[in-house]
Amino acid sequence: MNWISNYVRPKINSIFSRRETPDNLWTKCDECGTMLFHRELTEAQNVCPNCNHHMHISPRERFINLFDGGLFTEVEVPKPLADPLHFRDQKKYPERMKAAQKATGEAEAMLIAEGEIGRTPIVAGAQDFKFMGGSMGMHVGNAILAGAERAIARKCPYILFTAAGGARMQEGILSLMQMPRTTVAVEMVKDAGLPFIVVLTHPTTGGVTASYAMLGDVHIAEPNALIGFAGARVIEQTIGESLPEGFQRAEYLLDHGMLDRVTHRKDLRGELITICRMLMRLTPEVVADLPRPEITGKTPVPAENGKA
Repeated sequence: MNWISNYVRPKINSIFSRRETPDNLWTKCDECGTMLFHRELTEAQNVCPNCNHHMHISPRERFINLFDGGLFTEVEVPKPLADPLHFRDQKKYPERMKAAQKATGEAEAMLIAEGEIGRTPIVAGAQDFKFMGGSMGMHVGNAILAGAERAIARKCPYILFTAAGGARMQEGILSLMQMPRTTVAVEMVKDAGLPFIVVLTHPTTGGVTASYAMLGDVHIAEPNALIGFAGARVIEQTIGESLPEGFQRAEYLLDHGMLDRVTHRKDLRGELITICRMLMRLTPEVVADLPRPEITGKTPVPAENGKA
C-alpha cells in the first residue's frame, strides 16, 4: 500500500476541490444574532422570524412586495448636476457616488414607481438608507417632485417610504433647499385633493423629518423605527436631562400622538390598500392574487397596456 498515493494525495485533492459555501446564503439578525437563511428572510420581507426585528429592505424589494403581482413602472426623474460644489472630504463626491451605486445597484437614494395595489392606482417613492444614508440631495428633491406630478396626472394617492440620515452634506445649501421644495411638492398633491401617505421606516431623521416625512395625511411607521430630527445624545446635552426609555422610537411617538399607526411590514400592504381606497372614496379592496416575479435587481416588465 502506497500511503502517499492512497491517503495523502486524495486528502489534499479533497481540500482544494471542496466547494466554498456562498457568503450570501445566511444573514445575521442585527437584533438577536440569529442566522437566517436568505430565502426564508426574503419571503418574510426581511423581518426576523425569531425576534420580529425589521431589517433593511431595498426600495426595489419593497415595491415587489407592495404592488399587485410585483409589477411596477419606474417614474423618470430629471438628473441634477453631478457635483455642483466640487465637494471633497476624504474622497471626491463622484467617487462616493460610484461606490454607493456599485453597492446598491441603484442610481440614487430614491426610487419612484407607479402601479396598482389592490387594483388601486398609486404612485410610490422609497428611500434607500444604504445609498449614502438615504441622504436628501437634489436628486431626492427631483424624485419627490416627479412623483407628485405623476400622482396628480394620474389622480391617484402618493405614498412615500422614508429612510434617511438627513441632508446630503456634499451638496451643502443645495441639499437644504430640498426641504421647502419637497414641501411645495406635497402641497401640490394636497391641493389636487389627493391623499399623501407617509410610511416612516428605520431610520428617518434630520431634514427629512423636518419636511416631507411629517406632512402626510396619514403617518404609519414600522415597528421600533427610529424617527426624529436631532439625535438623542444631542438633545440630552442640550436640555441637560435624561430622555425617557424608547424615546424617538415608533411606539413612543404613537403613544404621544405623532403617528397614526405602527404596522408590521407583512400587514403594511393590506393597510395601505384600505387607507387609499377609503380616502379615494372607492369600494372596499379588490383582492389581487397575481404571481410575483423573482427579485433580480431589475425593474419588472410592465403589462402591454403600459400600466403595471
